[in-house]
Amino acid sequence: MIISFGPILKVRNMNKIIKLAFVFASILGAQSVVACDYPTRVLVPNGNTASKEQMIEGQRGVKKYVAEMEIYLECIVAEEKTARREMGDIEADQEQDREDMLNKKYNAAVDEMERLAAQFNSEVQAYKAQEEG
Repeated sequence: MIISFGPILKVRNMNKIIKLAFVFASILGAQSVVACDYPTRVLVPNGNTASKEQMIEGQRGVKKYVAEMEIYLECIVAEEKTARREMGDIEADQEQDREDMLNKKYNAAVDEMERLAAQFNSEVQAYKAQEEG
């Protein structure tokens, strides 16, 4: 398939398009080598109705999820290092964009872990309250 950009596109814009295509291809290539799978969020038992066994199983699920998420975090950092190494020299703005994207992914994953832990802790408190009452 041939794509015509017409006479409006100047040579310097073409160079940017070529660089962006290279970066995109590098990202796809790096992702196929190292696939970082985002862990599936676990269900947290309802502390008001759960049995002790369900709460213990919920705790195991949360711990497993956190461990998988930590592996995911290590993976995305390693994946980015590999991608940058394969790209060689890139412009400062492209490097900053990549750093910003990595930080967003990393921080979102950490936030998700914290939300899950807070939710589980809340359910543990509810479980203890219904157990006492």
